[in-house]
Order: sequence, then C-alpha cells, then structure tokens
Amino acid sequence: MIKVTEDQTKPTSKTVVFTLPQGIEAQSASVVGDFNGWNPQTHPMRPNAEGLWQASAEIEAGREYQFRYLVNGQDWHNDPRCDCCANPYGGENSLLRT
Repeated sequence: MIKVTEDQTKPTSKTVVFTLPQGIEAQSASVVGDFNGWNPQTHPMRPNAEGLWQASAEIEAGREYQFRYLVNGQDWHNDPRCDCCANPYGGENSLLRT
C-alpha cells in the first residue's frame, strides 16, 4: 500500500508512505527508486506497531517514479498494488505517479 499526502508547507512536494506487501519475510528492507538515486541507505523501512514494514519519503509532486523494495539486502520486490514498467535489466519496476 502506498499513501500519498500533500505537504501544505511545500505545495510542490508530497509525502509518500511505502508499505512492504504482506507475505514478504524481512529482516531488513528499504524502498529504492528514482526519487533517492536507487540508494538503499536513504529510505530504510522499519516495522510499525502492526508489524508492517514502512518508510516515508518526501518527493516532488506531478511526476512519475520507478521504485522497488530491497529486502534482506538482496531480494528485489515490486509492489503488486502499483502499475509496473520495464527496467533496463530485463525485469520490471513498480511505478508511482504523484
């Protein structure tokens, strides 16, 4: 699930809360994508009170972003609740439109 809210103090930004899809077993996770240079250290995910892994990011509004979840430092996952697009490695990335 992805929750997008507008940042009223920065009308060109939106806060996006990324939630790792249920059923993915994780010891560690991060959300990586166009918005953070595909750097897994930028947006690490943490389990919330319900045990769901989440991370939030402030990103520019009115754009498309490709992203994926990196789990346990080696397993890549798309978000099945999002559209996908081809990536240059022969796979797919999740697609977020703000």
